[in-house]
Amino acid sequence: MSHHEPRGGIWPLLPLTSGSSHTSSRLPAGLLLVCLELFPQTVSINKAINTQEVAVKEKHARTCILGTHHEKGAQTFWSVVNRLPLSSNAVLCWKFCHVFHKLLRDGHPNVLKDSLRYRNELSDMSRMWGHLSEGYGQLCSIYLKLLRTKMEYHTKNPRFPGNLQMSDRQLDEAGESDVNNFFQLTVEMFDYLECELNLFQTVFNSLDMSRSVSVTAAGQCRLAPLIQVILDCSHLYDYTVKLLFKLHSCLPADTLQGHRDRFMEQFTKLKDLFYRSSNLQYFKRLIQIPQLPENPPNFLRASALSEHISPVVVIPAEASSPDSEPVLEKDDLMDMDASQQNLFDNKFDDIFGSSFSSDPFNFNSQNGVNKDEKDHLIERLYREISGLKAQLENMKTESQRVVLQLKGHVSELEAELAEQQHLRQQAADDCEFLRAELDELRRQREDTEKAQRSLSEIERKAQANEQRYSKLKEKYSELVQNHADLLRKNAEVTKQVSMARQAQVDLEREKKELEDSLERISDQGQRKTQEQLEVLESLKQELATSQRELQVLQGSLETSAQSEANWAAQFAEVEKERDSLVSGAAHREEELSALRKELQDTQLKLASTEESMCQLAKDQRKMLLVGSRKAAEQVIQDALNQLEEPPLISCAGSADHLLSTVTSISSCIEQLEKSWSQYLACPEDISGLLHSITLLAHLTSDAIAHGATTCLRAPPEPADSLTEACKQYGRETLAYLASLEEEGSLENANSTAMRNCLSKIKAIGEELLPRGLDIKQEELGDLVDKEMAATSAAIETATARIEEMLSKSRAGDTGVKLEVNERILGCCTSLMQAIQVLIVASKDLQREIVESGRGTASPKEFYAKNSRWTEGLISASKAVGWGATVMVDAADLVVQGRGKFEELMVCSHEIAASTAQLVAASKVKADKDSPNLAQLQQASRGVNQATAGVVASTISGKSQIEETDNMDFSSMTLTQIKRQEMDSQVRVLELENELQKERQKLGELRKKHYELAGVAEGWEEGKLTPRMGTNPQQGGEAVWPGPSPRME
Repeated sequence: MSHHEPRGGIWPLLPLTSGSSHTSSRLPAGLLLVCLELFPQTVSINKAINTQEVAVKEKHARTCILGTHHEKGAQTFWSVVNRLPLSSNAVLCWKFCHVFHKLLRDGHPNVLKDSLRYRNELSDMSRMWGHLSEGYGQLCSIYLKLLRTKMEYHTKNPRFPGNLQMSDRQLDEAGESDVNNFFQLTVEMFDYLECELNLFQTVFNSLDMSRSVSVTAAGQCRLAPLIQVILDCSHLYDYTVKLLFKLHSCLPADTLQGHRDRFMEQFTKLKDLFYRSSNLQYFKRLIQIPQLPENPPNFLRASALSEHISPVVVIPAEASSPDSEPVLEKDDLMDMDASQQNLFDNKFDDIFGSSFSSDPFNFNSQNGVNKDEKDHLIERLYREISGLKAQLENMKTESQRVVLQLKGHVSELEAELAEQQHLRQQAADDCEFLRAELDELRRQREDTEKAQRSLSEIERKAQANEQRYSKLKEKYSELVQNHADLLRKNAEVTKQVSMARQAQVDLEREKKELEDSLERISDQGQRKTQEQLEVLESLKQELATSQRELQVLQGSLETSAQSEANWAAQFAEVEKERDSLVSGAAHREEELSALRKELQDTQLKLASTEESMCQLAKDQRKMLLVGSRKAAEQVIQDALNQLEEPPLISCAGSADHLLSTVTSISSCIEQLEKSWSQYLACPEDISGLLHSITLLAHLTSDAIAHGATTCLRAPPEPADSLTEACKQYGRETLAYLASLEEEGSLENANSTAMRNCLSKIKAIGEELLPRGLDIKQEELGDLVDKEMAATSAAIETATARIEEMLSKSRAGDTGVKLEVNERILGCCTSLMQAIQVLIVASKDLQREIVESGRGTASPKEFYAKNSRWTEGLISASKAVGWGATVMVDAADLVVQGRGKFEELMVCSHEIAASTAQLVAASKVKADKDSPNLAQLQQASRGVNQATAGVVASTISGKSQIEETDNMDFSSMTLTQIKRQEMDSQVRVLELENELQKERQKLGELRKKHYELAGVAEGWEEGKLTPRMGTNPQQGGEAVWPGPSPRME
């Protein structure tokens, strides 16, 4: 390679030491010029790519970029980079990627061509760094993949410059007006943008965003390359939108579904990353990051392209450099004064040789001067050189002395600097602590505001619920009124039916009387006819006898004329009497026919009246049945419609109420089937059927309401199953009631589907039953008394133990320790006495609650009926007894010197919390004006004061004992004090770390405790709110699941 070639990569790296072989002669002029031109670029590359975890300085990167334009390539860059240990230092590799990215964007176009030969090395290095999962390993691996993708993209698409800045016309020319080229170009842009976003996301994931990382040197080292990524992403996003609109104008929408899905995913990521970057302090002074629109472009609407605004990234001119140092450092100064220029010339002569007679290229010194003059000149120069050497030695001695003085001064300045840094670190720590306190106060204020908003929202919901309840109450009153009207109509219809029956009975009685009279008349007529027939027969016989006698008399007629006349008169009289009898018989026959006709008319009228009365009674019964069924369907339909309404969300419900309602429904269905069978057998008996239908409707409405409110406290899957089962049961009930409209056989009204739905609801309800206390209901009353007695016994035992410990301490301890022990144990005794008073007041209040609320039932039955409240009392009593025992154990260890004062304070807080739980569980059902309640509250305040006394005495005793253990610094040296100080700082850091871990552990324990308590009490999973808000006046039960949070 010629020494005049500026693109060689070896001359900038020539050794420039005085001991090299080049000191005896001058370099060629052209080669020297090339070295001087490339020397600043080499220095800047080495300064830009170093192992310090700070951001690359803009001045060094700018020098590297200008060097590529000066030499029209990147040979010098790669010749320097190839000597760096990129595979052994992750920070060095990361800064190399940053500088190389800048060169690809803003360097000479030949940078890409000169870098293509190193693609495989970059891929191997990326795979190597990918094996490291911490630190800069993954960052370097992803950045190298991005650089490889960028090189390949610009190689495939040479029309795109390194900085991706193109006009719309150039973008159209890049696709060559071919839709296939645009399609492939869009896919490549998606891949390119995916690599950019991957690096973006990985850098943010590697930073602790909870701290101000953007103001630290390490954070700026990781964030600095993202400026190049933001510039690339803005252009790629703009070109992708324009290409997609162009593709949608040429291709069907279904073909581009994959492109739209991929764009939507990248749009969401890019929008989030731009938003997060714009909030970092580091970027605010270096770059103005654009904000993407709220909604992505609608590619299916061609006119939406006019609404698209290209994102523009602005880099302020005054903030182009991230460092605040001047552009030139002391070793890079170019404007030197005369003395500095002379010193540089002497140094150059020492390195590259003299510029006079020893220079073989100085032809002027060889022409026109004879040899003798040369010898004299050489001797003179030798003498000058000797004098200069003596002066140089003197200067070296003086410079060494000055250097020693400067080193001493530097040491002093370094000590002052270390002290100032220490003070600055302390000030920074104080500032961080105050900032943390300020953040905590802000969070508390936000929590308070949220609580106030939540309270107002709860009040609003409560008002809405009250309005809803009033409407439901009015609706229920209307339904009750309708039901009463139906019952009155039923009574009237029943009365009319009874009157019709009475009329029917009267008609039947009259009919029977008429039949009897008719029968008597018929008998009389028959008897008279028989008599007349008998008379007629006798007359006929007499006539025959008379004829015979006449024949006999005719024989003797001649004998007596007077006798014949007598006989003729007698015969005429008999004939007359016979005619009268025949006419009387005919008249009787006419009367009998009239009576029979009248009887038939009466029977027809009676039958018609009976039929009309039966039809009227049947219609009225059917009307009552239809009205009752419609009212029942309306009640059930209203319950189904209200199943999804928001006002039900704040209502209380439980699985045991739901199960009791299901049991009542099962009994009601059996009674309904029995009433339906009786109705089919005897349609007149409808009262039992109407009552069963109405009862079924109201019980079904209650079951649906209880199911909806039970779902609010259940886990998601059982809640969904229960909601669906309630809906299915409501629909089956409506279908069953609809089947009652048809007067058919019993098979038409089949309740099997209803019973199946009820069985499913019952199974889900049994799964949702609380699993806290597996105690029989009848044993709860005895268990409450036992637990209260056990708590009293535990308090008495604790008091006795404290007295025993106080006696031992007085016998064995003296001085400050005895004073501290007496004060602490005395406060513990006062606390136990206050707890004893509170337990007595709680017993009195519970006795008053039981006596006022049980009515005619026994106390055990009252406790069994209010099982949730009873379980809360049992849990609170156990917590108080357990806390007293633990506190006595902690006090015993403190007195013996083997315990911690903090344990005693924590136990005091736990006892106060447990007693507060007992007070809350005791007064939830009490009357607010009860004197026992006031006494209980007074006792609770006494417990709080006693707890405060225990904590105060513990803190005072701890401070007194710590004052006696002060260290003696009189015999310690400075080094020992410094070592003790470092040990203390290490111990402080260890304790802070342990404190943070213990707080996290405490949070997890509390979370697990409330989860277990929620499972035991049947709460909805993920909601740890105790059900203490139920109104006891409405029959609700209050439950407190376990120890309340500590009052810290």
